[in-house]
Amino acid sequence: MSNKFVPLPDLPPPSNTVGVVGWLRTNLFSSPVNSVLTIIAFYLIYSGISWFVSWGVINADVIGTSREDCTSGGACWVFISVRLPQFIYGFYPPDEVWRINLMFAIAIIGIVALMIDKTPKKGWIALFMLVIFPIIAYFLLYGGAFGLEVVETHKWGGLTLTLVIATVGIVVSLPIGVALALGRRSEMPIVKSISVVYIEFWRGVPLITVLFMASVMLPLFMSEGTETDKLVRAMIGVIMFQSAYMAEVVRGGLQAIPKGQYEAAHSLGLSYWKMMFFIILPQALKLMIPGIVNTFIALFKDTSLVLIIGLFDLLAIVQSALHDPKWLGFSVEGYIFVAFLFWVFCFGMSRYSQALERKLNTSHR
Repeated sequence: MSNKFVPLPDLPPPSNTVGVVGWLRTNLFSSPVNSVLTIIAFYLIYSGISWFVSWGVINADVIGTSREDCTSGGACWVFISVRLPQFIYGFYPPDEVWRINLMFAIAIIGIVALMIDKTPKKGWIALFMLVIFPIIAYFLLYGGAFGLEVVETHKWGGLTLTLVIATVGIVVSLPIGVALALGRRSEMPIVKSISVVYIEFWRGVPLITVLFMASVMLPLFMSEGTETDKLVRAMIGVIMFQSAYMAEVVRGGLQAIPKGQYEAAHSLGLSYWKMMFFIILPQALKLMIPGIVNTFIALFKDTSLVLIIGLFDLLAIVQSALHDPKWLGFSVEGYIFVAFLFWVFCFGMSRYSQALERKLNTSHR
């Protein structure tokens, strides 16, 4: 008789620890307190969803041209559909909105082409989007050349104005922020002092104050007869404010780079600028993608503050429509519409940053 040990086959885990039941026990009902919180959360979610489905879908009115068409007792999406052109284009002349549509189409095609990995000549496309497209967009929006009618900036509004302010602020503030971050870490006292004073000054005042100063106070310091467009002043204020925050985000990335990277670059005989552009900055920017995108999202939402200087962005133009005597009482529909559009853009930026992180493998796992 042999005494050789023969292990028994592995038994399957208990049925209540695997699968859906196991996940529920581990994550939602692991203790009496967690079970109560889970039940309360489910009740609140169910109540909110059931109310919205009943109010915003089942009993909603979608087709019509006036408030008299909203008779079902639910949401009146007719208000949104009738006012949608104004929410998107502001007070832009209806016969000229094709220029905005063309600008959006070029922007979407360029962005999609840059996001697809297999797109050929992406460098040229990026150069076009950074250099040529802003010029095309300016003449399409403002006109004054190629036979296009001039449309003053006070007629811009809605989602178009929100995207213009946010895009200009994002694109311009990033290189300025990088320059300020490098200046703050510079060994030259004057450059470092100027960068520190600039960053701390703009970080010490709220954006609403910056916009007010740019709109009301800045013209007082200009020579008589000098006029600057209100939108241009607002964008300058947004860029200067945003670049200070961007500088601190980039500085965090620069400080996270190991000292060995600097020593390795010096050992190769690279100059300061070559070391920064080819070794340090690419790594720092990759590390700070979440922080940079977080700053972009905050700026996109802060564009609604331009209302205080008389510019009608998406939120402001919806609020103005709510005061129309013909559409009183539909503020919930208006704010849900604005919240949905802001969520779409902010969530899109967030998801793209996560995809970019995975692509560049910034986690160093």
